[in-house]
Amino acid sequence: MTQPYHAFENLRQHNAVLEDNVQLGSGIQLSAWSNSLDRVTQCSNHHTLSMYVNEGYETYQKTASGWKNGGGPDRFCLMPEDSETTWDIRNHFSFVHLYCTDEHLRNIAEQIWDRSPAAISLDEKIFSEDPRITQLYRHFLLSSDWQQQANHLMLSTASTLLLTHMVQNYSNVQWRLPDVRGGLAPAVLRNIQAYIEQHLSEPLTLSELAKEAGLSEFHFARMFKQSTQLAPHQYVMHRRMSRAQTLVKNSSLSLTDIAMACGFSSASHFSNRFKTTIGITPSQLRSTNK
Repeated sequence: MTQPYHAFENLRQHNAVLEDNVQLGSGIQLSAWSNSLDRVTQCSNHHTLSMYVNEGYETYQKTASGWKNGGGPDRFCLMPEDSETTWDIRNHFSFVHLYCTDEHLRNIAEQIWDRSPAAISLDEKIFSEDPRITQLYRHFLLSSDWQQQANHLMLSTASTLLLTHMVQNYSNVQWRLPDVRGGLAPAVLRNIQAYIEQHLSEPLTLSELAKEAGLSEFHFARMFKQSTQLAPHQYVMHRRMSRAQTLVKNSSLSLTDIAMACGFSSASHFSNRFKTTIGITPSQLRSTNK
């Protein structure tokens, strides 16, 4: 999206505090907010999925019959484009917004179901609950550092899964998911694995890998996992760690240079992920090899 998302810009004009923000390669944007003692009216030309992280019990929506609350941790609100909502924030709470356009939804529907989604529209949902949405944003969005490029593939994958779930469950059409049998063709898999090895120092995205394979993001992710037993973001991180181990043991590169060579934008993030995966820090591993 070339223009800023309206809901994002509108919140910045109010009391809301922007805690974190990232725009992914596809143009989908994730924003983490907190807000308190505010009144906001949103009417946008894009879709907004709002996921409550903490509190939210004193968040009220204006309805025809008065102000109604029902928010709280793990509740979500889905506000389709051109819907108007007015909110009265009476106490502090934190939430995550996913912003996307109608084009994003159409592309995902076409990729998944190979069918024109000309009539697609999202349902408005306020103070709703959905275990799948909770699982995706708690496990993927809240558990990673958005500013680290090495995490952008995982964030893209999670965002695609959220949008897929929205289209499948909260749109005015319900399409059956196709069966995907078997994994990637051996030649395609070898090509993708070679591509990943050549670009480990760069912020790989799901759309980039899917394009290289000539498949939709959805089909690529499913078929890649069937072939490797790992989701694309898991496989890429596994390869980053494998390369990092080799460089720590066998090269004289500084740990900062190794971090950059393996797709991490800071040595500290690299060291933390290395220790979580390998069990010791890079400097500890290097000292044992002297």
